[in-house]
Amino acid sequence: MAMAGPVKSIAPYLKTNRLHAWLLVFLLCSVSYLLGSWRKAAVTIAASKPCVSSSLDFRPRRAQDEGASSSENVRTYPPCDVKHSEHTPCEDPKRSHRFDRRRLIFRERHCPERNETLKCRVPAPPGYRNPFRWPTSRDMAWYANVPHKELTVEKAVQNWIQFEGDRFRFPGGGTMFPNGADAYIDDIGKLIDLRNGSIRTAIDTGCGVASWGAYLLSRGILAMSFAPRDTHEAQVQFALERGVPAQIGVLASKRLPYPSRAFDMAHCSRCLIPWDLFDGIYLIEVDRVLRPGGYWVLSGPPINWKNHWSGWQRTKEDLSAEQTRIENVAKSLCWKKLVEKDDIAIWQKPINHLHCKVNLCPSQDPDKAWYTGMETCLTPLPRVKDGQEISGGELANWPERLNAIPPRISKGTLPGITAEIFQRETALWERRVSYYKTVNNQLGLAGRYRNLLDMNAYLGGFAATLVQDPVWVMNVVPVEAKVNTLGAIYERGLIGTYHSWCEAMSTYPRAYDLIHADSLFSLYQDRCELDDILLEMDRVLRPEGSFILRDDVDMLVKVKRIIDAMNYDSQIVDHEDGPLVREKLLFAVKSYWTASAPSDDPHTS
Repeated sequence: MAMAGPVKSIAPYLKTNRLHAWLLVFLLCSVSYLLGSWRKAAVTIAASKPCVSSSLDFRPRRAQDEGASSSENVRTYPPCDVKHSEHTPCEDPKRSHRFDRRRLIFRERHCPERNETLKCRVPAPPGYRNPFRWPTSRDMAWYANVPHKELTVEKAVQNWIQFEGDRFRFPGGGTMFPNGADAYIDDIGKLIDLRNGSIRTAIDTGCGVASWGAYLLSRGILAMSFAPRDTHEAQVQFALERGVPAQIGVLASKRLPYPSRAFDMAHCSRCLIPWDLFDGIYLIEVDRVLRPGGYWVLSGPPINWKNHWSGWQRTKEDLSAEQTRIENVAKSLCWKKLVEKDDIAIWQKPINHLHCKVNLCPSQDPDKAWYTGMETCLTPLPRVKDGQEISGGELANWPERLNAIPPRISKGTLPGITAEIFQRETALWERRVSYYKTVNNQLGLAGRYRNLLDMNAYLGGFAATLVQDPVWVMNVVPVEAKVNTLGAIYERGLIGTYHSWCEAMSTYPRAYDLIHADSLFSLYQDRCELDDILLEMDRVLRPEGSFILRDDVDMLVKVKRIIDAMNYDSQIVDHEDGPLVREKLLFAVKSYWTASAPSDDPHTS
């Protein structure tokens, strides 16, 4: 009994101490939570400010654990020699001449092996200057940026281009429009309606310096202009310098890198394409990319040959036979000839193939167009129930077309993409681009950028949001993407191309003012080298041009390390939804630099 007393007297003390301890622990936890919340709020506020880096540490966790320095294992990327200032890897004339000259196969894409690619930064030529701002750039370009006078001599009488001191001037002339592209387009507009919004996308084959596409823009029509690398020196380069959509391309043996039913109008003005030869294969390819009810416009030989045959230095019989063969190919495609007036002839593709009894291609993907061979059979249109139904679905007129549900989506032909997803994407990109403009205020400055590239465009939401700005966007759908969405992008009234970013793009250096990429590097992880993609991006970006990249934080840290080694000014900022989202944004600006001018001193090297 003597020991029972002390035990009873200590018990209340122990309970009291326990209570105090629990209260102390609770108090410390509360203080810690409040401090953490305050710090999180501070980080969020800092991240929301334009052009202010987040205070988060974006280094990959493995690098932190191993104590790795951010400068370790970073390659250097020196400038290339000035002779590479117009380097176009997949259209290199020296490589091209190894290939078959029949049907211009040697002018198609022929890319170097991966171990042959340059690991240096393509320089701007000496004296390079920022291009004139749009719309001044439509009519003027600096000579130093595209130092080629060949066209000023070769096309002098046709008024394509004039050389004036330190610049070129583009009067808007062309081989078949001596009164200028504007007057020529007006002539086309008297034959088909160019102003009611039914014609929004166009393709110009053998585009010259793209004056036709340049002057269509004021009519709300967006043209994809293309021409081979060397037919006339630097013609596509001139088009891009003017701020007009264009890319290097040729009708030869492979399909054009566009989906079926993409364009409302196709155009050839003395483009020197032999439409009547090779079983009409080139007109068959035009038919594939032309939407049901679309138009093909032809001017130049052999149209109006009775008045031009002597100037074209060909016989009447030769030109008459050529026109007959073209007419026969068009009939075999079930095209209807609408009109031939003076120098212009126009055909129209049928709205469906219900009553078209021709050699249709066997079952195949009509949208497959990356290194895909052309065929001399007609690409079948989607089936219809009656002769009045438009194959694939009717398109709204422009500008309603932009936000209308694309028929490819409404008809369920794009796996996993519904009308609801499309509408959600539209709203999402409006919010994202608004956020971009708070971080990069240059994007909201009219005239600062003109040529934009979206490297992984999905449904074209980035481009659609900018459609009222004085810019145009080349929407790229990578061939490695899970869903081929380029057809839906065209159904919105936008333009784009297929491409694999493991290869160089079919364009000249310094083609774009701003490059956007959403989840591109995650898509290409383990497919090809990251620095090869970034060097290609650097090649096609102008000095003082910009990147906007969004991807997983660890991927962007790797990207930042490489572009910093390329002398970019870059920063990673938080996602528009805040710092807790793993996806981050990388904003970067390319430094202004050019190749050195050749020295006048023979003793220096």
